[in-house]
Amino acid sequence: MIETRHNWTKEEILEIYNKPFMELLYDAATAHRLHHDPNVVQVSTLLSIKTGGCSEDCGYCPQAARYHTNIEGNDLMSVQQVKAQALRAKESGSSRVCMGAAWRNVKDGEEFDQVLEMVRSINKLDMEVCCTLGMLTENQAKRLAEAGLYAYNHNLDSSEEYYKEVISTRGFQDRLDTIDNVRKTNVTVCSGGIIGMGEKVEDRAGMLVALSTLNPQPESVPINALVAVEGTPLEDQEPVSIWDMVRMVATTRIVMPETQVRLSAGRTQMTREGQAMCFFAGANSIFAGDKLLTTPNPDVNEDMKMFELLGLNPQKPFTKKVQPQTVEAKDSQYQDLGEKPKWTRPDHTIERNEAAKQKAKTLK
Repeated sequence: MIETRHNWTKEEILEIYNKPFMELLYDAATAHRLHHDPNVVQVSTLLSIKTGGCSEDCGYCPQAARYHTNIEGNDLMSVQQVKAQALRAKESGSSRVCMGAAWRNVKDGEEFDQVLEMVRSINKLDMEVCCTLGMLTENQAKRLAEAGLYAYNHNLDSSEEYYKEVISTRGFQDRLDTIDNVRKTNVTVCSGGIIGMGEKVEDRAGMLVALSTLNPQPESVPINALVAVEGTPLEDQEPVSIWDMVRMVATTRIVMPETQVRLSAGRTQMTREGQAMCFFAGANSIFAGDKLLTTPNPDVNEDMKMFELLGLNPQKPFTKKVQPQTVEAKDSQYQDLGEKPKWTRPDHTIERNEAAKQKAKTLK
């Protein structure tokens, strides 16, 4: 059994990433088989419960209000709408529903109470529930846990150094603080990042250092390939190569052998052969459905055909961790505190983000 380490250095991770390709693939596949069934891949459905209008300036995101991306926004979905979508996802083979809201951070009040009811409804369907709602406090994390949340997603996006070249409206430490708040509950952590944003290989290694040195390591690490959306500051970025994607998946698997490595955004740009290499290298989760929040994704029927071709089986819910119990709102131990935390707003500017903002003003 390969030991899980929490003291990886950037130099060690770069040495792994830059190994001869076949050697890297073999080492990653070996680590994968020691900790996971290589023929089982989790299928998750990502649902945008509140789209667009976000106040952040993330350079990759079409949901930022300051950019002009032709994304059709919507207010927070109802509990009934979300439950109906979750049932469809379950029928199509998904074992997890991930709900995303275009918020900077969670705010106590009616909308958050509505999200808690969504969590309760989906957990009662015997599906894993994940949320990505922005920064949150310890009390908010405990309320989500009580409702039956299985996982909370909060990506680091990139290394701490390159993060400042992509986002100026929040600090890297805020990401770590939110993960720390989640760790004070029984909710699992889902945190990864995006490659292809113009970062160096050293930044990819830096992100893996930040994730792997957390103790415990995240139970889930999404590896996203940038989907360059017109109107965003990163609209002109060239698609990341499949070789880089496989190397990133393989390195993540070796450095974090017990985590689930999620092959996330960018799959529409990958062939079945490319995806098969990612699975061989240790990816054991995908998002199904025709959209990932707002960007294209392969059709679920196409994914099932690929699973059949490769001899893969969908992972059953609660395979890695027991199903959390749902506490009804009336019995909740943790109440709305009306918190107004002061999350960081760094004072630097990013030229390409500002240029995209000014361009949007001329188009609106």
